[in-house]
Amino acid sequence: MKNERRLFLRQMMGYTGSALILPTFLSACGSGTQANNEENSKDTTANQTTMETANKPLFFKISLAEWSLHKMLFDKKLDNLDFPAKAKNDFGIDAVEYVNQFFKDKAKDTAYLTELKKRTGDLGVTNVLIMIDGEGFLGSTDAKERMKAVENHYQWVEAAKFLGCHSIRVNAYGKGTAEEVSKAAIDGLGKLSEFAEKVGINVIVENHGSYSSDGAWLANVMKSVGKANCGTLPDFGNFCMKYKNDDWKQGCENMYDRYKGVEEMMPFAKGVSAKSNVFDAEGNEANMDYRRLLQIVKNAGYTGHIGIEYEGNELSEEEGVRATKKLLEKVGAELS
Repeated sequence: MKNERRLFLRQMMGYTGSALILPTFLSACGSGTQANNEENSKDTTANQTTMETANKPLFFKISLAEWSLHKMLFDKKLDNLDFPAKAKNDFGIDAVEYVNQFFKDKAKDTAYLTELKKRTGDLGVTNVLIMIDGEGFLGSTDAKERMKAVENHYQWVEAAKFLGCHSIRVNAYGKGTAEEVSKAAIDGLGKLSEFAEKVGINVIVENHGSYSSDGAWLANVMKSVGKANCGTLPDFGNFCMKYKNDDWKQGCENMYDRYKGVEEMMPFAKGVSAKSNVFDAEGNEANMDYRRLLQIVKNAGYTGHIGIEYEGNELSEEEGVRATKKLLEKVGAELS
């Protein structure tokens, strides 16, 4: 009987302990499950939001500026004829912006232009514009030099038309006071725009240093030219008006406010250049607020191409193009 009593007491103590432990255990399990469910729900929501953002159509189209690959082109590792295929196959970009430096002697070469046009057509790649350098300055205060520059651009207007581009990008540089260069640029751009108007091509000016990087100055030139086919190509990065000792390696001495400048040029924009140089750990351009810049572009009602123009040294040209494309897609989707 004593042994049976001891066994009974031990059993009762076990039941009592279990009764005390079980609710606490179940409560803990329930709390953990609830916490896990909440966390999983947050993750699912975040993933859905990310996917929805990624799938949003952008308010603009992405193109690739050939200058992004200028090192490869100058080193003969890439040929101008192969640039459209590089853009489409390596970066998934189906619109391109040429730089005339890479087919300088081909403006009137019908066979060459036909081959280039055929390749882009086969690839389904759109030819957007040609950036023109080395043909003289349309803001030259010397009348003969200015007229020569105007005439030098005629061949590129015709080449752009042949390829199906909508514009040529030109430079409005000139030496003199702001007023003198402005007067000259109005004349030079006006004459070239008259010629280009006949074939349906736009003449667009990029902020490319000196007075052209002054947004208010350039906007005033556009108003004074007063032609529908004469416009701007706002570049997010080219707002240095003067370098120290005229040497870009020494840094900028007089920088125009990039956000103000883009806003001033956007009413006349027929293209936009997304310059990039350095990226931070989060993938943002380290020296430019892309959200602010793209918001300015969107506020202007712009829906055309934004050309990637990577010009940095920290990443390779290919990595830089991909980083810029990713940033444009991310911020563009958020703003869309």
